Amino acid sequence: MPAADAAPRALVVGPGWRFTSGISYYTCALTNALAGSLPTDALLMRQLIPTSLYPGKNRVGRKVNAVEYAEDVNVYDGVDWYWGSSMAGGTRFLEEHKPRVVVLQWWTGAVLHSYLRLARQAKRQGAKVVMEWHEVQDTGEARIPGVRRYVQKLMQRLLSRVDAHVVHSHYDLDLLTEVYGITASGAPVTVIPHGPYEHVRGDAQDLQEPSEKVGTGSDPYNLLFFGVIRPYKGLEDLVEAFGTLPRETRDGLHLTIVGETWEGWDEPLSAVATSPARDQITVVNRYVTDAEAQQHFAQADAVVLPYRRSSSSGPLHMAMSAGLPVVVSSVGGLVEAAAGYEGVRFVPVADVPALAEAIALLPSQGARRFRDVRSWKDTVSSYRTVFDQLGIDLDVHVDAAATLSTDDSLSAVS
Repeated sequence: MPAADAAPRALVVGPGWRFTSGISYYTCALTNALAGSLPTDALLMRQLIPTSLYPGKNRVGRKVNAVEYAEDVNVYDGVDWYWGSSMAGGTRFLEEHKPRVVVLQWWTGAVLHSYLRLARQAKRQGAKVVMEWHEVQDTGEARIPGVRRYVQKLMQRLLSRVDAHVVHSHYDLDLLTEVYGITASGAPVTVIPHGPYEHVRGDAQDLQEPSEKVGTGSDPYNLLFFGVIRPYKGLEDLVEAFGTLPRETRDGLHLTIVGETWEGWDEPLSAVATSPARDQITVVNRYVTDAEAQQHFAQADAVVLPYRRSSSSGPLHMAMSAGLPVVVSSVGGLVEAAAGYEGVRFVPVADVPALAEAIALLPSQGARRFRDVRSWKDTVSSYRTVFDQLGIDLDVHVDAAATLSTDDSLSAVS
């Protein structure tokens, strides 16, 4: 671990790799992007909950990521939900590196008590605290009355220590204002679009301009659904829509489903088993590695994400990074997330006929690839504006334009 120095520093707090999720990748990507512009460290949440309670418990602790933190980033990995000596180590890390600003990644109530402790320590040391919101609360835990009440009760304590908020869309802003009243606190709120998930593009793929995919040949047009399988993902709508396509249309298509079942949601896989198109559907029912994710996106001709609700979507950003055509529900923050991306086609929520129609039209646009409209350079620029508004003077030590290369990978995300 590099020694701490006297330069003003930022600290990003979020999940580590033990319970790998989309937010794990985002935390790493944001940290590395900021580190290209200012000294930045990472403090990670390690054991989020008891392993037996985690929907993906069979893979906890298994390494699936190829992306790593930059060499000049100090990393503390990490704080456990039960604390023990892990929280003492976390507070020592704060004391040693003395961040001027702490950026908390919020997505689950499992880290609320730890964030309260770390935010209190940060404020005691004179640091500013920024909360970046990925969810109001995880959808699964929000359905548990005791957990929902716990978060609602303690959240105001945490918010009282937050100096600024970052959200990914105006949809999220409206939702968070309704649930937690974040605009009433006086802390400024900035909308910063979700940064790209770049690893799926591959080393040789340059998507600065729209292009044509090479080498598709006579293979079927491959539709990809990617991400954990949960009730709100609408995968059963996709399976039904695919099965209702006329035979002459469906003969030129193939559907690949890559995702890990969560919350016991087996309805989509049951639908696959009884679908008239089951021989044209491939299912990879597990959380895949970065290398596997890159392969699945390289083999895809389009991505279909029929969500029934969503604030944001890692697979959507992966698809845009890969330059793929995307069919996605016009729901939640997804319309804003894909705004300006030429390859997107929106469909109404849970509208199977409209979804089938959109799928049938995909091959007609050929094998085009599109330029992603999101960049970590833009994210860093927006974050520096947030820091400036908080009166934080952080010296730039690297050109922010050289933040992340396509080798800084991000993969299997929720």
